[in-house]
Amino acid sequence: MDRYQKAIADSKVTGDDAVVAAEVKKILEKVPENANQDVYQFIFSSIDLTTLSTEDSQKSVAAFTQRVNDFDNDYPQFKNVAAICVYSNFAEVVSTHLDVQGVDIAVVAGCFPSSQTFTAVKVADVALAVAAGANEVDIVFPVGMYRDGNYEDVCDEIIELKHTAKNAKLKVILETGALKSAEEIRKASILSLWSEADFLKTSTGKIYSGASLEAAYVMCQCIKEYYQQTGRKVGFKASGGVRTAEEALGYYTLVKEILGEEWLCQDLFRIGASSLANAMLSVMTGEEVKYF
Repeated sequence: MDRYQKAIADSKVTGDDAVVAAEVKKILEKVPENANQDVYQFIFSSIDLTTLSTEDSQKSVAAFTQRVNDFDNDYPQFKNVAAICVYSNFAEVVSTHLDVQGVDIAVVAGCFPSSQTFTAVKVADVALAVAAGANEVDIVFPVGMYRDGNYEDVCDEIIELKHTAKNAKLKVILETGALKSAEEIRKASILSLWSEADFLKTSTGKIYSGASLEAAYVMCQCIKEYYQQTGRKVGFKASGGVRTAEEALGYYTLVKEILGEEWLCQDLFRIGASSLANAMLSVMTGEEVKYF
Protein backbone atom coordinates (compact mmCIF):
# COMPACT_ATOMS: atom_id res chain seq x y z
CA MET A 1 0.00 0.00 0.00
CA ASP A 2 1.50 3.34 -1.05
CA ARG A 3 1.05 6.56 0.91
CA TYR A 4 -1.91 7.69 -1.20
CA GLN A 5 -3.79 4.43 -0.73
CA LYS A 6 -2.99 4.67 2.98
CA ALA A 7 -4.37 8.21 3.18
CA ILE A 8 -7.61 7.01 1.59
CA ALA A 9 -7.79 3.95 3.86
CA ASP A 10 -7.12 6.01 6.99
CA SER A 11 -9.71 8.70 6.21
CA LYS A 12 -12.82 8.76 8.37
CA VAL A 13 -14.85 10.89 5.94
CA THR A 14 -18.04 9.11 4.91
CA GLY A 15 -18.51 7.88 1.36
CA ASP A 16 -22.12 6.81 1.99
CA ASP A 17 -24.42 8.73 -0.36
CA ALA A 18 -27.47 8.37 1.90
CA VAL A 19 -25.60 9.70 4.94
CA VAL A 20 -24.24 12.62 2.92
CA ALA A 21 -27.70 13.52 1.62
CA ALA A 22 -29.15 13.46 5.15
CA GLU A 23 -26.37 15.63 6.54
CA VAL A 24 -26.75 18.17 3.72
CA LYS A 25 -30.48 18.36 4.40
CA LYS A 26 -29.78 19.22 8.06
CA ILE A 27 -27.29 21.93 7.14
CA LEU A 28 -29.67 23.53 4.63
CA GLU A 29 -32.10 24.22 7.48
CA LYS A 30 -29.64 26.90 8.60
CA VAL A 31 -29.58 28.77 5.27
CA PRO A 32 -32.20 31.38 6.36
CA GLU A 33 -29.90 32.47 9.20
CA ASN A 34 -27.37 33.64 6.58
CA ALA A 35 -29.76 35.48 4.26
CA ASN A 36 -28.59 39.01 4.98
CA GLN A 37 -26.85 41.88 3.24
CA ASP A 38 -23.40 41.22 4.73
CA VAL A 39 -23.41 37.64 3.49
CA TYR A 40 -24.70 38.62 0.04
CA GLN A 41 -21.88 41.14 -0.30
CA PHE A 42 -19.30 38.60 0.86
CA ILE A 43 -20.55 36.04 -1.67
CA PHE A 44 -20.32 38.62 -4.45
CA SER A 45 -16.75 39.45 -3.45
CA SER A 46 -15.91 35.72 -3.55
CA ILE A 47 -16.94 35.24 -7.17
CA ASP A 48 -14.43 34.20 -9.83
CA LEU A 49 -16.15 36.07 -12.66
CA THR A 50 -15.84 33.70 -15.57
CA THR A 51 -15.90 33.75 -19.35
CA LEU A 52 -15.06 30.43 -21.00
CA SER A 53 -16.59 30.58 -24.46
CA THR A 54 -15.46 29.27 -27.83
CA GLU A 55 -16.14 32.82 -29.04
CA ASP A 56 -13.84 34.53 -26.52
CA SER A 57 -11.32 36.82 -28.20
CA GLN A 58 -8.75 39.39 -27.18
CA LYS A 59 -11.32 42.14 -27.72
CA SER A 60 -14.12 40.41 -25.81
CA VAL A 61 -11.88 39.50 -22.87
CA ALA A 62 -10.50 43.07 -22.76
CA ALA A 63 -14.07 44.40 -22.63
CA PHE A 64 -14.96 41.83 -19.96
CA THR A 65 -11.99 43.01 -17.89
CA GLN A 66 -12.93 46.65 -18.38
CA ARG A 67 -16.35 45.93 -16.92
CA VAL A 68 -14.64 44.79 -13.72
CA ASN A 69 -12.56 47.99 -13.76
CA ASP A 70 -15.71 50.08 -14.15
CA PHE A 71 -17.43 48.33 -11.25
CA ASP A 72 -15.30 50.18 -8.69
CA ASN A 73 -16.62 53.51 -9.97
CA ASP A 74 -20.19 52.43 -10.64
CA TYR A 75 -20.69 50.58 -7.34
CA PRO A 76 -18.18 52.10 -4.89
CA GLN A 77 -20.26 50.86 -1.94
CA PHE A 78 -19.47 47.22 -2.78
CA LYS A 79 -16.25 45.22 -2.84
CA ASN A 80 -15.31 43.92 -6.30
CA VAL A 81 -15.23 40.27 -7.40
CA ALA A 82 -12.38 38.04 -6.26
CA ALA A 83 -10.97 37.17 -9.69
CA ILE A 84 -11.47 37.17 -13.42
CA CYS A 85 -11.31 33.61 -14.80
CA VAL A 86 -10.45 33.02 -18.47
CA TYR A 87 -8.76 30.50 -20.75
CA SER A 88 -5.00 30.41 -20.21
CA ASN A 89 -4.20 32.12 -23.53
CA PHE A 90 -6.01 35.25 -22.31
CA ALA A 91 -4.00 35.73 -19.10
CA GLU A 92 -1.92 38.47 -20.70
CA VAL A 93 -5.02 40.27 -21.98
CA VAL A 94 -6.49 40.42 -18.47
CA SER A 95 -3.13 41.36 -16.96
CA THR A 96 -2.72 44.21 -19.45
CA HIS A 97 -6.21 45.66 -19.00
CA LEU A 98 -6.95 45.02 -15.31
CA ASP A 99 -6.54 48.29 -13.39
CA VAL A 100 -8.30 47.68 -10.07
CA GLN A 101 -6.58 46.35 -6.99
CA GLY A 102 -7.50 43.12 -5.21
CA VAL A 103 -8.85 41.22 -8.22
CA ASP A 104 -6.85 38.11 -9.10
CA ILE A 105 -6.16 36.73 -12.57
CA ALA A 106 -7.36 33.13 -12.76
CA VAL A 107 -7.05 30.78 -15.72
CA VAL A 108 -8.22 27.31 -16.63
CA ALA A 109 -5.26 25.32 -17.91
CA GLY A 110 -3.93 21.83 -18.53
CA CYS A 111 -6.32 20.92 -21.36
CA PHE A 112 -9.52 22.15 -19.71
CA PRO A 113 -12.15 20.69 -19.51
CA SER A 114 -11.07 17.09 -20.29
CA SER A 115 -7.51 17.01 -18.92
CA GLN A 116 -6.72 14.72 -21.85
CA THR A 117 -3.30 15.57 -23.21
CA PHE A 118 0.39 14.95 -22.48
CA THR A 119 1.54 15.99 -19.01
CA ALA A 120 4.29 18.01 -20.72
CA VAL A 121 1.62 20.02 -22.57
CA LYS A 122 -0.19 20.70 -19.30
CA VAL A 123 3.06 21.84 -17.69
CA ALA A 124 3.80 24.17 -20.60
CA ASP A 125 0.28 25.61 -20.49
CA VAL A 126 0.50 26.35 -16.75
CA ALA A 127 3.99 27.82 -17.08
CA LEU A 128 2.98 30.10 -19.96
CA ALA A 129 -0.15 31.28 -18.13
CA VAL A 130 1.75 32.15 -14.96
CA ALA A 131 4.44 33.94 -16.98
CA ALA A 132 1.66 35.95 -18.64
CA GLY A 133 0.29 37.14 -15.31
CA ALA A 134 -2.00 34.46 -13.91
CA ASN A 135 -1.83 34.13 -10.13
CA GLU A 136 -4.48 31.40 -9.91
CA VAL A 137 -4.57 28.27 -12.06
CA ASP A 138 -7.53 25.89 -12.27
CA ILE A 139 -6.65 22.41 -13.60
CA VAL A 140 -8.85 19.35 -14.09
CA PHE A 141 -8.29 16.22 -12.04
CA PRO A 142 -7.25 13.42 -14.45
CA VAL A 143 -10.36 11.29 -14.04
CA GLY A 144 -9.35 8.69 -16.66
CA MET A 145 -5.99 8.06 -15.01
CA TYR A 146 -7.75 7.84 -11.66
CA ARG A 147 -10.28 5.32 -13.01
CA ASP A 148 -7.40 3.03 -13.97
CA GLY A 149 -6.19 3.10 -10.38
CA ASN A 150 -2.97 4.95 -11.22
CA TYR A 151 -3.06 7.01 -8.02
CA GLU A 152 0.66 7.67 -7.94
CA ASP A 153 0.63 8.98 -11.52
CA VAL A 154 -2.39 11.16 -10.72
CA CYS A 155 -0.65 12.69 -7.73
CA ASP A 156 2.72 13.07 -9.46
CA GLU A 157 1.05 15.06 -12.23
CA ILE A 158 -0.81 17.38 -9.86
CA ILE A 159 2.35 17.93 -7.81
CA GLU A 160 4.31 18.77 -10.95
CA LEU A 161 1.66 21.27 -12.03
CA LYS A 162 1.68 22.86 -8.57
CA HIS A 163 5.46 23.23 -8.68
CA THR A 164 5.13 24.74 -12.17
CA ALA A 165 2.53 27.21 -10.91
CA LYS A 166 4.96 28.25 -8.15
CA ASN A 167 3.30 30.96 -6.03
CA ALA A 168 0.07 30.91 -8.01
CA LYS A 169 -2.84 29.16 -6.31
CA LEU A 170 -3.57 25.75 -7.84
CA LYS A 171 -7.25 24.81 -7.88
CA VAL A 172 -7.95 21.17 -8.72
CA ILE A 173 -11.31 20.64 -10.44
CA LEU A 174 -12.58 17.21 -9.43
CA GLU A 175 -15.33 17.09 -12.08
CA THR A 176 -17.69 15.65 -9.48
CA GLY A 177 -20.40 15.02 -12.09
CA ALA A 178 -18.10 12.42 -13.67
CA LEU A 179 -17.07 10.89 -10.35
CA LYS A 180 -20.75 10.77 -9.28
CA SER A 181 -20.65 8.93 -5.95
CA ALA A 182 -19.66 10.28 -2.57
CA GLU A 183 -17.04 7.54 -2.27
CA GLU A 184 -15.33 8.45 -5.55
CA ILE A 185 -15.43 12.17 -4.69
CA ARG A 186 -13.92 11.34 -1.29
CA LYS A 187 -11.03 9.46 -2.87
CA ALA A 188 -10.34 12.14 -5.48
CA SER A 189 -10.44 14.85 -2.81
CA ILE A 190 -7.91 13.03 -0.64
CA LEU A 191 -5.55 12.42 -3.56
CA SER A 192 -5.71 16.10 -4.58
CA LEU A 193 -5.18 17.34 -1.03
CA TRP A 194 -2.08 15.17 -0.59
CA SER A 195 -0.80 16.46 -3.95
CA GLU A 196 -0.42 20.05 -2.71
CA ALA A 197 -3.67 21.48 -4.13
CA ASP A 198 -4.44 24.96 -2.80
CA PHE A 199 -8.17 24.61 -3.57
CA LEU A 200 -10.61 21.83 -4.31
CA LYS A 201 -13.12 22.85 -6.98
CA THR A 202 -16.28 20.97 -7.90
CA SER A 203 -16.77 21.12 -11.65
CA THR A 204 -15.87 22.51 -15.05
CA GLY A 205 -19.51 23.13 -15.92
CA LYS A 206 -18.77 22.02 -19.47
CA ILE A 207 -19.44 18.31 -19.96
CA TYR A 208 -20.93 16.76 -16.84
CA SER A 209 -23.39 18.05 -14.26
CA GLY A 210 -22.05 20.96 -12.25
CA ALA A 211 -21.69 21.65 -8.55
CA SER A 212 -23.87 19.84 -6.03
CA LEU A 213 -24.20 20.39 -2.30
CA GLU A 214 -23.62 16.67 -1.70
CA ALA A 215 -20.29 16.76 -3.52
CA ALA A 216 -19.36 19.96 -1.69
CA TYR A 217 -20.16 18.31 1.65
CA VAL A 218 -17.71 15.45 1.00
CA MET A 219 -15.02 17.83 -0.30
CA CYS A 220 -15.32 20.13 2.72
CA GLN A 221 -15.18 17.20 5.13
CA CYS A 222 -11.98 16.02 3.43
CA ILE A 223 -10.52 19.53 3.63
CA LYS A 224 -11.38 19.64 7.34
CA GLU A 225 -9.80 16.26 8.04
CA TYR A 226 -6.68 17.19 6.05
CA TYR A 227 -6.34 20.45 8.02
CA GLN A 228 -6.64 18.56 11.31
CA GLN A 229 -3.88 16.19 10.16
CA THR A 230 -1.48 18.73 8.64
CA GLY A 231 -2.41 22.24 9.82
CA ARG A 232 -2.59 23.34 6.17
CA LYS A 233 -5.72 25.17 5.04
CA VAL A 234 -7.02 24.34 1.57
CA GLY A 235 -9.79 26.36 -0.04
CA PHE A 236 -13.11 25.29 -1.55
CA LYS A 237 -14.62 26.50 -4.83
CA ALA A 238 -18.10 25.71 -6.12
CA SER A 239 -18.43 26.00 -9.87
CA GLY A 240 -20.79 24.89 -12.59
CA GLY A 241 -24.43 25.95 -12.49
CA VAL A 242 -24.43 28.19 -9.39
CA ARG A 243 -26.71 30.93 -10.70
CA THR A 244 -28.96 32.21 -7.93
CA ALA A 245 -28.43 33.88 -4.56
CA GLU A 246 -30.28 31.00 -2.89
CA GLU A 247 -27.95 28.42 -4.44
CA ALA A 248 -24.89 30.43 -3.43
CA LEU A 249 -26.21 30.71 0.13
CA GLY A 250 -26.34 26.92 0.28
CA TYR A 251 -22.61 26.62 -0.42
CA TYR A 252 -21.81 29.49 1.96
CA THR A 253 -23.78 27.76 4.73
CA LEU A 254 -22.17 24.40 4.03
CA VAL A 255 -18.65 25.84 4.31
CA LYS A 256 -19.58 27.79 7.44
CA GLU A 257 -21.03 24.74 9.20
CA ILE A 258 -18.29 22.26 8.23
CA LEU A 259 -15.12 24.36 8.05
CA GLY A 260 -16.07 27.34 10.20
CA GLU A 261 -16.06 31.08 9.73
CA GLU A 262 -12.29 31.18 9.28
CA TRP A 263 -12.85 29.64 5.84
CA LEU A 264 -15.21 32.47 4.88
CA CYS A 265 -12.60 34.65 3.21
CA GLN A 266 -11.46 35.15 -0.37
CA ASP A 267 -8.34 33.08 0.19
CA LEU A 268 -10.37 29.98 1.07
CA PHE A 269 -13.85 30.34 -0.44
CA ARG A 270 -14.80 30.98 -4.06
CA ILE A 271 -17.70 30.50 -6.43
CA GLY A 272 -16.94 30.30 -10.14
CA ALA A 273 -19.77 31.90 -12.09
CA SER A 274 -20.94 34.39 -14.67
CA SER A 275 -24.68 34.99 -14.21
CA LEU A 276 -24.41 34.73 -10.41
CA ALA A 277 -22.73 38.14 -10.26
CA ASN A 278 -25.83 39.85 -11.64
CA ALA A 279 -28.08 37.79 -9.37
CA MET A 280 -26.11 38.85 -6.28
CA LEU A 281 -26.05 42.50 -7.40
CA SER A 282 -29.82 42.39 -7.82
CA VAL A 283 -30.27 41.11 -4.26
CA MET A 284 -27.73 43.61 -2.91
CA THR A 285 -29.35 46.63 -4.59
CA GLY A 286 -32.97 45.53 -4.37
CA GLU A 287 -33.56 45.88 -8.11
CA GLU A 288 -32.84 43.80 -11.20
CA VAL A 289 -29.27 44.41 -12.38
CA LYS A 290 -27.65 43.16 -15.57
CA TYR A 291 -24.22 44.71 -15.17
CA PHE A 292 -21.92 41.89 -16.28
